[in-house]
Amino acid sequence: MKPNRESTSRLEVRAERALCEAIAALSQPQDIHALLVDLCTPAELQALADRWSVVRMLEAGRPYRAIQADTGISVTTIGRVARCLNQGTGGYRAALDALETTN
Repeated sequence: MKPNRESTSRLEVRAERALCEAIAALSQPQDIHALLVDLCTPAELQALADRWSVVRMLEAGRPYRAIQADTGISVTTIGRVARCLNQGTGGYRAALDALETTN
């Protein structure tokens, strides 16, 4: 969030909801990828992809240090992903469950 940005939490929630609705409206992975490429910097997109990779590896039971050694992703990031996976808002779990039902 930009520190000088004048915004209310209500406006921020609306903006986030609108973004979520835009993503949800897309049904094809290539369309979602195109949106993410347009929306994110290359570093932001890589960070998102890295976190999702960590989710999949943690679900497979891989230890933090093995994930770090294989990917170069920091143990701090791996720990944050693990915390969100286990105690977060449920987004990672919802995505994992959705993928499981489609595969």
